[in-house]
Parts: sequence; C-alpha cells; structure tokens
Amino acid sequence: MTRHRDDDDEEVVVVEKHGSPVAPFLWGLAIGAAVGLLFAPMSGVELRSNIKDRSRRLKDLAVEKGHEIEEMVAEGYEKARAKVEEEIEGARGKVREGRQLAHDVVDAGKAATLTAREELERRLAEAREARRAGKRQSGEEEPVA
Repeated sequence: MTRHRDDDDEEVVVVEKHGSPVAPFLWGLAIGAAVGLLFAPMSGVELRSNIKDRSRRLKDLAVEKGHEIEEMVAEGYEKARAKVEEEIEGARGKVREGRQLAHDVVDAGKAATLTAREELERRLAEAREARRAGKRQSGEEEPVA
C-alpha cells in the first residue's frame, strides 16, 4: 500500500496487488473438492479412492499450470532480453556515430589550422616582399638575414 498526495493536498491511498491469481484459484478448487467429498454419501473406501483420484487430477492440473506459468515467464524473459539487447545495440550505434563525429571535427580543425597557417605564411611572405620592395625604391640597404 502506498500513500500519495494529489494537487488538492488530499491523501490518496493506492493499493498495489502482486502475484498471480492462479494460486488462490487452485487452493479454492482443492478446498471445495475436499468439502464436497466429505459430505458426499459414500463408503469410506469409495471416499478415500475418490479423494485419491481427485488429488491426483488436482496435482496434474497444478503441474500443468506450473508449466504454463514457467513458459510465460521464459517468454517474458526472452522478450525483455531481446529488448535490452536492441537498446544496447542502439546505444553502441550512437557511440560509434559520436566517435565518427568527433573524428570529423578534429580532422576539420586540423585542416582549418593548416589552411590558416598557410594563409598566414603567405601574407607574411607578401608583407616581407612589399617591405623589401619599398626599401629598394627608397634606396635603403636591405639587411641580410
């Protein structure tokens, strides 16, 4: 049982049920069969034989229902496992995409740096050449580097 408060500050009680309705059904079936047998007009030998037969059938029914429940649980487990594996594969794909994007960004950054450096070196060379040309026109001697 869980208690919650809603928007109006009224306390709301939520009752949560867990478990399968199969077990109470089987208990009810067994108790009903036993009571029916006890009040039936039979001799002691017939009653014991009848109880034994019905007990065997009830046991067989319980085993059958147990196998059905086991199959349902196994099927649910397999579905959940497949869903988890699918989600994991999706996450792996996203990680691969992220890595590729990071590599692409790094490569683009390297290319931009190289291009910027080449442009800077070109401009520096042009500026040096322009300075040398200006000194030659003014008659200044060019220093030897």
